[in-house]
Amino acid sequence: MLRAGNMLVYQLYRRVPRKKDSLIAVLPERRKKAERITHQSIMNFARLIVPKDVLGDNCNVYFVQVEIK
Repeated sequence: MLRAGNMLVYQLYRRVPRKKDSLIAVLPERRKKAERITHQSIMNFARLIVPKDVLGDNCNVYFVQVEIK
């Protein structure tokens, strides 16, 4: 549950074989209705923000949800 005054963001990472995963974006959550927030909706938002060559079909991308105080 998000505390009042805190912000929810998603740190988007690209998994790179035999190297350290790289942070490619930090996406803020702006939706008020929690039922609209799904894994797929976050990844769709990432596709709008991050260049296509970074989020290609064959790359392994994941996100970490972080609450900022």
